[in-house]
Amino acid sequence: MGYSPLQRSAEPSQERAPQLRAMVTDDQASVVSKTSYHRYVPWMVIGVIVVLWWVVSALHIFPRLALPSPGRVTRDAYVIATTGYNGYSLLDNIGASVTRIAVGFVAAIIVGVPIGFGMASSKIVFNAVDPLLQFLRPIPPLAYIPVMVIWFGVGQLSKFVLIFVCTIPIIIINAMSGAKNVQETRIRVAQVFGADRRQLFRYVILPSALPEIFTGMRVAIGVAWTCLVAAEMIAAQTGLGAIILTAGNELRMGVVFVGIILIGVIGYLMELFIRTVEQRMIPWKGKA
Repeated sequence: MGYSPLQRSAEPSQERAPQLRAMVTDDQASVVSKTSYHRYVPWMVIGVIVVLWWVVSALHIFPRLALPSPGRVTRDAYVIATTGYNGYSLLDNIGASVTRIAVGFVAAIIVGVPIGFGMASSKIVFNAVDPLLQFLRPIPPLAYIPVMVIWFGVGQLSKFVLIFVCTIPIIIINAMSGAKNVQETRIRVAQVFGADRRQLFRYVILPSALPEIFTGMRVAIGVAWTCLVAAEMIAAQTGLGAIILTAGNELRMGVVFVGIILIGVIGYLMELFIRTVEQRMIPWKGKA
């Protein structure tokens, strides 16, 4: 009995099915292995840096006072974590710095994003805010500190205001840029379907501007840490900046390195938090 053309064409497909499944499985395994490898890259980089640090300190390229060994820094970190430093526990100092960052940074977002949208949508608002914005941008954080201390004292308020003033220009500019760069076709399509101004903002302008807003937030968090450490080193008894200043005056470089490492780690964790929120809120970023 002869085979029909359909039967003849089906047989090769059935024979090739296991091969295709094997190819798909191999591809999936390759993707998984690459993903697993990428997870270890940051730890490999950290390991290389620690090894280089240990070698340089062991060879005494720099004096021991200037560059403590990783072991010395680890011992100082343990002492600070268990007994505290400068009359305060390590958690108190970390909590003080993180609280100051959070309050000033969140306030800058709450105020700066609406101002940025207003500048993008109104020429009057733009002309009113832009000169002040461009005036504040080039001023370094250290220039504000004497004014903040005189106006608001050496307490928490001066740190909150300093972080707010130094980060809000970045938030405003990115929010304005994101709102201005919305594709005109998206707006026209929404208007064709009868969207009013509120719906246009909620479903078109805001989602389109979110990527640049989050970019501004990630840049601003680094600026916020710079401002905070500068303020804590001049007018504060608690915080990581205060630890670095006190330890530097006492020539305890191991403690100084502990403060520097903690600032870097906490700043990186904040960056990861912002990045995670960004991925949850705008999962389509980079896919269109």
